[in-house]
Amino acid sequence: MVAQEESLIGEVYAQIEQLWGSLSEQHRDLLLANLRIHQYRKNEIIYKDSDTPEQMYYLIQGKVKIYKDGIGGRNQIIRVIKAGQFFGYRAYFANEDYKTAGTALEPTSIAMIPTKIVVEMMKSNSNICFFYIRKLSAELGVSDEKIISLTQKHIRGRLAEALLFLKDCYGLEEDGSTLSIYLSREDLANLSNMTTSNAIRTLSSFSNEKLIAIDGRKIKLINEEELQKVSKLG
Repeated sequence: MVAQEESLIGEVYAQIEQLWGSLSEQHRDLLLANLRIHQYRKNEIIYKDSDTPEQMYYLIQGKVKIYKDGIGGRNQIIRVIKAGQFFGYRAYFANEDYKTAGTALEPTSIAMIPTKIVVEMMKSNSNICFFYIRKLSAELGVSDEKIISLTQKHIRGRLAEALLFLKDCYGLEEDGSTLSIYLSREDLANLSNMTTSNAIRTLSSFSNEKLIAIDGRKIKLINEEELQKVSKLG
């Protein structure tokens, strides 16, 4: 078991170095000495709103949702994370506690690095600094687009956009049309900023129009071109 974990840590290190750029031997040793891997069960909380950010999270395997508790206990999903992405770092750089929460959508493996270690490495490695500047800038752009979508698009446009987003983020199964993520109707509604009942009705409408096919939590994209039109027109 120890040998397997050491092998996985080595693989994760190689992935991180590919994102950050070549690291010095000193930084390599520092990262390997502080990198820890944790396993999360489906629906297990990774961090909570108002927690102090102390770790950089790197998703090795699985899926994670980042969300905000809303009025009346209704959640708003801010983004979903896929393997190979860092998350949970914005609050640290803003010098504040978390304003969102992170939860595993399925059995998930995550590498954790103390944020202070990453910051120490940043002081002498500008590549790491630029990596996070680019990530934060890209996320800001996505947030701007999401605000426009949530405020200007009708529910059909928002749900079509969410389905296409999930396809772009997680891809399709071997049949080339089934989304490789199975969200509950509530999670899909929270991603699209609508009530669960509206999400169910709109999915049923899409199914009747032969835009998608539904099998439990599995959603198959039948007419992606038309979905794109619905998303664009809002």
